[in-house]
Amino acid sequence: MTVLDPPRPATRPVARQVTIRTRRVSGRIPLRAVVVAALGLALLALAFAWSIGSGDFAISIPDVVAVLTGGGDPANAFIIEELRLPRAVVGAVVGASLGMSGALFQTFARNPLASPDLLGITGGAAVGAVFVIVLGSTGGVLATGVSSLGVTLAALVGALAAAAGLYLFAWRRGIDGTRLVLVGIGMAAVLDALVSWMLTKASIFDLPAALVWLSGSLVGRGWHEAMPALWAFAILGPLAILLTTTLRAMQLGDDSARSLGIRLQLAQGSVLVVAVGLAAFAVTAAGPIDFVAFVVPQIALRLVGGSRPPLVTSAILGALLVLLADTVTRVLFPYEPPVGVVTAILGAPYLLWLLLRTNRKASA
Repeated sequence: MTVLDPPRPATRPVARQVTIRTRRVSGRIPLRAVVVAALGLALLALAFAWSIGSGDFAISIPDVVAVLTGGGDPANAFIIEELRLPRAVVGAVVGASLGMSGALFQTFARNPLASPDLLGITGGAAVGAVFVIVLGSTGGVLATGVSSLGVTLAALVGALAAAAGLYLFAWRRGIDGTRLVLVGIGMAAVLDALVSWMLTKASIFDLPAALVWLSGSLVGRGWHEAMPALWAFAILGPLAILLTTTLRAMQLGDDSARSLGIRLQLAQGSVLVVAVGLAAFAVTAAGPIDFVAFVVPQIALRLVGGSRPPLVTSAILGALLVLLADTVTRVLFPYEPPVGVVTAILGAPYLLWLLLRTNRKASA
């Protein structure tokens, strides 16, 4: 090239993509996303086997695989199938649900701070659960009716009620992402204060049960908690994936989405319903496990690349994070702390870093 030649524009390399075709649906997925998801699934399988084999009576991974495939020792089969497998299933499903819910919220609001625990969804579940725990043992007709709901159902009702309030207060001829985050943070503060007030009114016998639930724990979780969360994820997870095209259009802005033929109000409502449902059933199964829905989608985004958190990778990494956090607490600590404490320890520094990074960008 001579000096007189005009400079050539820099070209950005095109990411390799994998084409998927079925009878009715076809599309392209970036090869990087496929590789990250495949590696995540492999690590998740190992973490699942490690979680089942860890405990006071250690079981090797080959023996775990033998039991899961229909063979193995009867004693190992009893320990795995009745005691450890339900807990591992709850951890994996809860982590996957929270990771996917956080990805939906952050894509919808176009804000990395949008997640169920920061928007008050888990706070609503906490209000419902603590209300039942505190009032259920006080006696009387009202207490009997409240306690019959059960902590799980009350937490689900509380999460859905908080989501309805969030939508109502954030609605101004549509849903704006910034307004949604601001309203959600305010609602979360009010709900947390309400939980604290109810804890001060709780008896000394009810307070430990409420605190254990609020910490987010997988201890004692069985098939009774696993099956509702599993069915909810089996229904809502595919619905979230079907919303991928809608999410991609919504990222361009309201006017651009309408020009592409998207019925904006219906699309926004659908995304919120799926995201809230995933978070609500996850919280009812294991309590409020903080920061999973907040941190995991951003980690997935940085691993995969692109303009929005990937749904499938976020679900895989969420399940991996919760399972590893639960297993590490059982292996390293004689008195295992709740898994929600571990995820909060990991997520709080990330929140501070994200806020500092946002402030630096704004000041620049």
